[in-house]
Order: sequence, then C-alpha cells, then structure tokens
Amino acid sequence: MTKAADLVSGKGHTDENFPVASFLLRPEARAPVMAFYRFARAADDIADNADASQRTRLDLLAEMRAGLDGEGAPEAIALREAMAARGIDPVHAHELLDAFVRDVTETRCRDWDDLIGYCRLSAMPVGRYVLDVHGESRDLWPANDALCAALQVINHLQDCGKDYRALGRVYIPLDTGVDIEDLRRDRATPALRAILTALVGRTRGLLARSAGFAAAIRDRRLAAEVAVIQRLAESLCDRLETRDPLSERVHHGKVEAAWLALGAAVPTLLRRAA
Repeated sequence: MTKAADLVSGKGHTDENFPVASFLLRPEARAPVMAFYRFARAADDIADNADASQRTRLDLLAEMRAGLDGEGAPEAIALREAMAARGIDPVHAHELLDAFVRDVTETRCRDWDDLIGYCRLSAMPVGRYVLDVHGESRDLWPANDALCAALQVINHLQDCGKDYRALGRVYIPLDTGVDIEDLRRDRATPALRAILTALVGRTRGLLARSAGFAAAIRDRRLAAEVAVIQRLAESLCDRLETRDPLSERVHHGKVEAAWLALGAAVPTLLRRAA
C-alpha cells in the first residue's frame, strides 16, 4: 500500500518563492508555523504526485484529515498538537486539505472568481493560521486574503507550463480565451502573453489591497516578514510582465530575494523601533 512517505518530493521550506518561518519571526512562533508548513508540504506532495492514482491520492489526503482528529498522518497529528497548544481553530488546515482534494479532482478554472475561490482554500488559510499563531486581529483577514491570493496566482502564472505538462492542470481561467495547447510550447504565443499580462494586472489589484497589511500588524517581526513577502510579490509581477514563463526564469535567485527582503524588512523594523 502506498504511503505518504513514498510520495515525498524532497522540497523544503527554503525552496519556496516566499519566506516560511524565517528568522524574522519570533522563535516561539516558528515551531507552529513550521508544523503547518510540514503538513501543507506533505499534502501538496500527495496531490501533485503524477505517478499515484487519483484514488490513492484521495485516500492519503483523507489520512491527513484523519490525523487532524488524532489518528492519521504524522504531519497532521503534529499540527493538531501545535494547534491545540495555542487554541487555534483547525478550520485552516481542513480548508487547505479541501484545496488539495480539488487539485486531485479538478484541473480547470472557469473564470477569475473560480480562481479566487480556489485561492480561498489553497492560500488564504495559510496566512490566517499565521495571524492566529501571533494572536493578531481577524480584522486583518481581508488584507491577508488579498496578499495570499496574489501569491497563489503569481505561483500559477510562473508555473503555468509546468503545471499543464506535468499534471494536466490549467489555472489560467478558461474565460480568458486561453488556448490550452499553447502551454505546451517552448515559448508563449503573443495571445498567451497578452492573457498573462492581463492576469498580472488583476494580481496587482490584489497587491494594492494588501499594501497596508504589514503596517497594520501589531507584531513587529511578523510585520517585517509580511513586508518582505509583499515586496517579493510586487517584484515577481514586474518580471511576469517582461519575461516569458515558458522560456525564461521568473523566480528570484537567492541573492536577489535576499536583497529585496533586506530592503523591505529593515525600514519596517526601524519604523517600529522608533
């Protein structure tokens, strides 16, 4: 019988587009954030494994969900304990699993609202969980949701060719008129570039809504991390407007990301220290 451990991709938190539980966070916040990351990574590896059958992946995701109730996958049991220790609502973890189930059972997005509906499950719960770990107000959720949705859409646009070729998934809304077979090409067609540019424009709208998010966070160190994420997301939008994700690298290198992060974190930390 296939186990979740058999489907591990080897990807870790330092391989992500955006910082995960970086040194900017208070030490006592990193452990519960990492517990959520390990849970999400294990579920993502299950959902994205092209060699496992749909039935196997759904069974393993069900095991992850059972772990949230106390008997199932070890990553889920560890997260359950971390949430219980802090009194955090497990709804965020359950919603994230709903997104991975959708990844296994649906491969298209009808329109922008459908895409944002997917982000509501796949991305927004992650930020909400981190806010709950820090005891932040739920009044911040709208800004959090906008930023998290932007990060998810950026990720889909960066990886649009790989997602289709490897997994058969297309997150570009069908009502854009996208020719799905264009995603198999070595270079984006002018029509696909125009669609991607338009979607970047809508993503910038999300980032405009999250622009004041960092400043509204009480925890100084979390505010700095959110400022870094906002800056990296804005930079990736710039790149997606000028680079072809089918033929060019869009992701930041580690030095580039560190430089951008420094430029966003330091002013935030200094303003809070003044």
